[in-house]
This record gives sequence, structure tokens and C-alpha cells, in this order.
Amino acid sequence: MKPYLAKILLYPVKSLDGIEVENARVLASGALQHDREFAIFDEQDRFVNGKRHAKINLVRAQFALLNRTISLQIPGGDSQQIFHLDEERQALEAILSDFFEFAVTLRQNSIMGFPDDTHSPGPTVISTATLAEVASWFPGLTVDEIRRRMRANIEIDGVPAFWEDRLFSEQGDLVSFRLGNVDFFGVNPCQRCIVPTRDSYLGKAYPNFQKIFATQRQATLPNWVASSPFNHFYRLSVNTQLPPSSAGKILQMGDELDILPQ
Repeated sequence: MKPYLAKILLYPVKSLDGIEVENARVLASGALQHDREFAIFDEQDRFVNGKRHAKINLVRAQFALLNRTISLQIPGGDSQQIFHLDEERQALEAILSDFFEFAVTLRQNSIMGFPDDTHSPGPTVISTATLAEVASWFPGLTVDEIRRRMRANIEIDGVPAFWEDRLFSEQGDLVSFRLGNVDFFGVNPCQRCIVPTRDSYLGKAYPNFQKIFATQRQATLPNWVASSPFNHFYRLSVNTQLPPSSAGKILQMGDELDILPQ
């Protein structure tokens, strides 16, 4: 079986819940349309995200991308509240400000979104088998919970765990690959932050998560993997860049992945 695109996940508001879609359009920047299109900021111009505010994990969000709406369930609230992301942004900001207990604004970047790595704003890639393997390291955590913690955009199936580590090479070298008719450059393994250590619904930390992860990642690292990107082993999924020729193309579930001659 060839590697194929099994899931596409977008995160319309940075640090809130994702949405699974059947296809996604590539922007000129290399980012996927609607991914991290919005982000929440405090009055000091800092992201209000999972890295700095574990409380954000308590917010449940659903999106209707075609309708441009977000449905929020705030802890303590009676029911879901629906907001239009363009026309009711002030009301949405007010609800979020009340929840965080400080003033926040919602900003939009429809060109590149708000990726953590602005040099590699393409979708992050992981395999389904990798998520299952990582889940096995942590009693009580499911594959879906690990998926929610890692927040990758593209999930590849039909391959063994850590197969996606083939999509980067020694530091400074890019790996060319193609998904359907969309060309990619694999850059490096993604450096993880504090977010995966916390329950994606409650924000509660899993004891010694980072230490267990790094130990197991090093122990299970395939012997063919390029070693220079691993200055530490708290890394998972692959950061990407996309060439200008991919702009406007569509990623579709079921697309096959080919690594191109280097």
C-alpha cells in the first residue's frame, strides 16, 4: 500500500479545537486556507494560546467554515453561542475577555495565518501509526487525545510509525515530496512545546510527559533517520514549506504521497 492522505485537520482559531475536512486549498504562502486564520491576542500583543494559558483548553469550539461561524461552549455557560467570525467579532471578543478575565482581541491573517514557525508555514505532517505508537507510551491516553495534543494538519496512513521522518534530512537540506498534485518541501521535525503535556479538554498536565516522550522517542528513533535535526528528542511531526507552484491547488483525502528524487 502506498502512503496516502488519511486526515486533514484545520485549526481556524489558533489554540482552539480543530475541524476535520475532506479537502483544503493551498494559499500562496504555503499555508492551508483557514488554518490558524485567526488568533487571540492580549493587550500586550501576545498570543493567548495553549503555551501561556492552560485555561484555553476548557473552551470547546466548532466551526462552519462555509458560513464563517464559530460555536463556543464556555465553562459555566448555559449553551453554545454562535458568532459570525467577520460580522460579530466584537461580541466574540467580549465573551472571550470575560472568560480569560482580561481584554482580548481576535485578529485575522488570511494570507499565512498565525503559524508557530513563520519560516515553514506549510501544513505539519504526521502518520496515524505514529500517533498510535505515542499513545502507547502513556497509559490512559487515546490515539485521538494524542492527535488533539499534537495538532498536526496532515495525517498519513498506509505506513509504519515514524515513517514521516523520511520527509526531512540533515539540517539545512529539504526533502521534496508530492501529495496528489501538491508539491512540498519537508524541513525538520517539529519542536514541541508545553501544549502536548496537557489534557486537551481540561488543561491538566500529565506527570513527566516530556521526559517520558523524549526517552521513548530516542529509543524508537529508526536508525535511518537523519540525526542532525535532533538536538533533543522532544520533536514530532514534520514542518513543511510549499513552492509557489503549489498555490491554489487542492489537497484531497486519499491523495497518494510520493517522495521525489532528491
